[in-house]
Amino acid sequence: MDHVEAKVPGAGRRLALRVLLAAGALAVAAWLAPSAWRMLTTESTDDAYVNGHVTFVAPRVPGQVTRVLVDDNNRVRKGDLLVELDKTPYRLMVEIAEAAVGTAEANLVAARAQSRGVEGQMRSLRFALERSIEDVNNQVELLKSRVATLDAQRAIEARSESDYKRALATGDTGGLSAEEIDHRRQAMLVAKAQTAEALQSVHQVRVSLGLDANPAPGQELTTVPPDLDQTFSSVREAQARLIEVAAQLGVVIPFDQSPRRMVENFKKRDPSGDIDRIYDELLAQAPAVKQAEAKVIEARRQLEDAKLKLSYCDVIAEIDGAVTRRNVNPGNNVVVGQSLMAVRSLTEIWVDANFKETQLNRLRIGQQVNLVVDMYGPAHPFRGRITGFTMGTGSTLALLPAENATGNFVKVVQRLPVRIELDNYNPEERPLFVGLSVTPYVLVDRPMEGSEAGRFLQPAIGPSGGTGPESKSGGGAESGR
Repeated sequence: MDHVEAKVPGAGRRLALRVLLAAGALAVAAWLAPSAWRMLTTESTDDAYVNGHVTFVAPRVPGQVTRVLVDDNNRVRKGDLLVELDKTPYRLMVEIAEAAVGTAEANLVAARAQSRGVEGQMRSLRFALERSIEDVNNQVELLKSRVATLDAQRAIEARSESDYKRALATGDTGGLSAEEIDHRRQAMLVAKAQTAEALQSVHQVRVSLGLDANPAPGQELTTVPPDLDQTFSSVREAQARLIEVAAQLGVVIPFDQSPRRMVENFKKRDPSGDIDRIYDELLAQAPAVKQAEAKVIEARRQLEDAKLKLSYCDVIAEIDGAVTRRNVNPGNNVVVGQSLMAVRSLTEIWVDANFKETQLNRLRIGQQVNLVVDMYGPAHPFRGRITGFTMGTGSTLALLPAENATGNFVKVVQRLPVRIELDNYNPEERPLFVGLSVTPYVLVDRPMEGSEAGRFLQPAIGPSGGTGPESKSGGGAESGR
């Protein structure tokens, strides 16, 4: 009995020890359970940091700095004035360009007036050409009239000669007096003189038309070349003067073209044959006018360029953000492209997480991510979403990538940068600074979000900046995993 009672206290201690061990095991299990669950439902890495866009501020024109309106860490809005350059030389350039525009516009007015004068000459010479053709045709008709007169005179001459011969025949028998015979003889001589005069008139007209006085055997006095009104010297002279003046309005006419064809082709320039409309078009397209218009355009472009350079004297912020790396002061002489400062965006922030290649099998675009930033701790997590994978590991994108082809290859686990965009990020509440350490937890068991969810590749950018249809088929094998 005493022996049994002596063993009871030892059994109690053992029971208490078991209870303590069980409680400890439960406590350890309770402590490890969240970690174990996290390992099963998330992928994480301690190699992640905050990144963001940085816009370097540089002048577009050289000059001397007159004012610097910001300092490091100042917040700025897009369009805020950061640095001002001396505008005096650029204002002078604008004034010179404005004067050049005025001169070019005055020259344009003068060119149009000169072309209008040339147009008047062309109109006059066109009428002169038509009148020359008409003159030749009139001379041809005059020749025919003179030949008809000559034929009439020859008929009169023949009749008077016949009358005179009959008078001589009857005079021998005493039928006519000597005085009557003398009258008939005088009439015959006058008719011959008039016939000779008519013939000379015909010869004069023929010579004035550039023909021989007497036609070739077998040809009549009225015979003239069929195209005489197109080849006559006065017509050709008028045509040459018209071609010379027309060239000043940009009308190129070949010299071997006949005057009639030239006039017809000129009228065809307008479907309705409106001569005034044709001349208005020629005036607008005259080389002197077009050259003067080009000078005006060039002067105006130079004025716009001068004004643009003047506006570049105000160096403004291109994005919203905070100023950093300021290295400019009033009085500095700066050149185009020189870095004056940088502006870090406060809103275009993301996280670059470098996951091991053995973790990538569970990662896809569109997966939700919980982000723990060391600056704020687990009590203030951020939410995000995977939006893309870098097309190469860190070792291949390094400045001096490893040359594995030399035979010195040692297989190591590579890391691939994964981009995580923040959801509902508000820099006014909890700002994130570039370079902060982040621990991302990708929720691989949650539904994916976004149009490209489940893919490895982002959509292709089309010509207009949108996504092309080819992007819809990319990554199809991966999205089924």
